[in-house]
Amino acid sequence: MSQLIQNFNNMNTEEIDTTISSENNFDIMVNEIVLLFENTDMERRKHEIVNYLNNYNITSQEIYNWLLNNQNNSNSVFLLGIFNHLGIEINVDEQKAFKLYQIAANSENAPGIVSLGYCYENGIGTNIDKQKAFELYQKAANLENTRGITNLGYCYENGIGTNIDKQKAFELFQKAANLENTQNARGITNLGTCYEYGIGTNIDKRKAFELYQKAANLENIRGIINLGTCYYHGIGTNIDKQKAFELYKKAANLGNRVAQYNLAIMYEYEDGIKKDINQAIYWYTKSAEQGYQKAQNQLNKLINKKDLL
Repeated sequence: MSQLIQNFNNMNTEEIDTTISSENNFDIMVNEIVLLFENTDMERRKHEIVNYLNNYNITSQEIYNWLLNNQNNSNSVFLLGIFNHLGIEINVDEQKAFKLYQIAANSENAPGIVSLGYCYENGIGTNIDKQKAFELYQKAANLENTRGITNLGYCYENGIGTNIDKQKAFELFQKAANLENTQNARGITNLGTCYEYGIGTNIDKRKAFELYQKAANLENIRGIINLGTCYYHGIGTNIDKQKAFELYKKAANLGNRVAQYNLAIMYEYEDGIKKDINQAIYWYTKSAEQGYQKAQNQLNKLINKKDLL
């Protein structure tokens, strides 16, 4: 393993001379960032890293340089994988990220195991292997890692690398949501979905609403969007289009493409708010730029309609 890490360090084109003062406590920062990821979806990780570092007046370049020179623990290896995966301070390099996750996973690092499973599930830096992803999520779940438990539940819900078992999925989401000393927002959101649609349990719209509210309070994007949808359609609560708008806007500003699309719809059709075609175009564009086809379709229709006026 040490030879692999040395090879990664040798891949850099320039020698980096960094002297980090011990008072910066970068070891502690790395561990805190890794813990932060337990409640953060992949799309939000780059944003959360930048915010965390800004709070300590540390640049991403400083911690990246430190990581390159301190690959002696599995969390540092894992976080360097994240930097490569998300393109923080360097260009995105999925193959290198995969290999770094693999090194961390070989050291029984639970976040590394989960991220390696994510790579196999989605073909990031390697070939898609759903069975391997399932096995890795199972391994992380056995280590009581909340993301591993949640991802394993998702596998059972959707038949990823295993047979569909809605009851098992519900039980795993419930475990992740209630795991002692943690508040796993993703598990809470997924548990809410189970109650909303009757996945492995009886339908309970009110319970779903309460769980989405709890997840939204933990800044989970899906929780925020689902809570907005509850207010929009009156799921487990009274219809409140203004509240739905505020929640969609919050999630849209956090970069979620579905929320951006929902927000644009409300602006276009004056759905409980003041109509604003320019804002609709803006948010359709933001969503379409992230590859959301529904947004692209609506954007094309809206632009064609404007051209005809």
